[in-house]
Amino acid sequence: MLDIVFYLLAAIAVASAIAVIVVRDIFRAALCLILLFMTVAGIYLLLHADFLAIVQVLVYVGAISILIIVAIMLTRDARQGQPLGNLKYPAAFVAALLLGVVVFGIINTAFVTPDNAPLQETVKPLGKALFGDPGYLLTVEIAVVMLLSAILGA
Repeated sequence: MLDIVFYLLAAIAVASAIAVIVVRDIFRAALCLILLFMTVAGIYLLLHADFLAIVQVLVYVGAISILIIVAIMLTRDARQGQPLGNLKYPAAFVAALLLGVVVFGIINTAFVTPDNAPLQETVKPLGKALFGDPGYLLTVEIAVVMLLSAILGA
């Protein structure tokens, strides 16, 4: 059953990634990007990486994608998109080369998965590190305030 869900999520991810490139309307391309980020979060859930799935949804879907959509909506003439430039053939070559390297790496990697390996929790140790006895919550909050002030200052 999990294999079927994985293949379904992978097919949706590949289709939405292709749609981000092919769709002429930049707003719809951003919506396809959100769908891609959501399917990646689903794949993280299948891998029992619940913290990564939550971060994927919060950071990429919740923040970056919304920022892209707001930037598109505030930009003039965003509905027309960008015309194809002179770099489409070199870009296609670099993309094909990158695809070849990724496929070569996947084929030649020995993925070792023990059959009865216990799953390790990810959220509870991170919560204990942030809110526990030594606690790094103040450090994280200071970093957030500094980033916010840098963004507002810019």
